[in-house]
Amino acid sequence: MAQLSHGRPVVVTTEYRGVFFGYVKSHDEATRAVVLTNARNCLSWTEEVKGFLGLAVTGPCQGCRVGPAAPTLRLDGVTSIADCTPEATKAWETPRW
Repeated sequence: MAQLSHGRPVVVTTEYRGVFFGYVKSHDEATRAVVLTNARNCLSWTEEVKGFLGLAVTGPCQGCRVGPAAPTLRLDGVTSIADCTPEATKAWETPRW
């Protein structure tokens, strides 16, 4: 699938325990906010993923619960931003639920 959004693909975590994938549109370190395009929320992942950083390395797999993509999403209270590998990006773009 062709990448529809511009920006680097990332997995973002928040102080509210949210885990999201998307393409960075903007990032403000001072306010701990990031705006993502083509943003998806990972509600749960399997043990096979090996934690939230596994979502940035290999991406979600069968059995993970990933919601549909929102065109744009602003996240506040960002605690981490991890760059995604090409393999992970491809997996995130594959619909799962």
